[in-house]
Amino acid sequence: MVDFEWYRSFIAIYRHNSVSEAAKTRMMTQPAMSQHLAALEAEVGEALFSRVSRRLVATERGKQLYSRIAPLVESLEDETAGLKASSLPYSKVFRIGLSLEYFQERILPKLTDVSICSVSYFGTADQLIELLKEDQVDLIITSKKFAVPGIEYDKLLEETFEIITPGSMAIPPLGSLKEQEEWLAAQKWISYGLELPIIRRLWREHFKRRPLIKPKHVIPNLHAIVKAVEMGIGISVVPTYLLNDSKTSIHTHFDSLKVYNELFIAYKSKHKHIPGLHEIIAVIKVDDK
Repeated sequence: MVDFEWYRSFIAIYRHNSVSEAAKTRMMTQPAMSQHLAALEAEVGEALFSRVSRRLVATERGKQLYSRIAPLVESLEDETAGLKASSLPYSKVFRIGLSLEYFQERILPKLTDVSICSVSYFGTADQLIELLKEDQVDLIITSKKFAVPGIEYDKLLEETFEIITPGSMAIPPLGSLKEQEEWLAAQKWISYGLELPIIRRLWREHFKRRPLIKPKHVIPNLHAIVKAVEMGIGISVVPTYLLNDSKTSIHTHFDSLKVYNELFIAYKSKHKHIPGLHEIIAVIKVDDK
């Protein structure tokens, strides 16, 4: 008779392509995980994985089994979580992953009247999704939707990005898009990363080409970028929520060159029945439009 835990271990190995990594996520020893796999393969009557370059890759039989079993196991786990959530008292510290700047500007002011406790982790979208996949956080706020099984996304808001310049900078009359592009390309740019993340997108959306510019400074912190522009070091593109308390030392001249970006709340489907998850999501969504 097949043990239900064998299926859970099989799914973990399938998703991580590794017995050791799967064992970590299930909080099991590697030998115990290997025993589960061996027992299931004996029951099925053929190998479910083959080893390729130090990775376990599912065989055709393994792929077929996963496609049939994974939705059933996830459904059963959801039902079990729902039963626990409705019958047990709730007490938990919630772990949230997001950018430092969004936390400081939009989340921190909302924590004064929250009944639950939280631990925050800061990082990029790629770093945050890894934290969520490994169950190191309960939810993340991200600008990217990754195709990861078992993770759900709720739209939080649409943020607006604008070009900011020092207040002391003289902007000549720029009538056409070509004139605007030529003037902007000649400026000293401050970027969040070497790959010019949001600057490149602005260029492609409005000027229909890649920007042929090299950043003068790369500063991976939006608050520091705003400060640098205030000091007259260069120009940049930042989300407008950072400019709510803007000083006269910063100007936004290019209203027609705005860029819009969606933010999402992401969490694991198996956790969506936990009452505290909905409470913290409700707090995050207050006044976020």
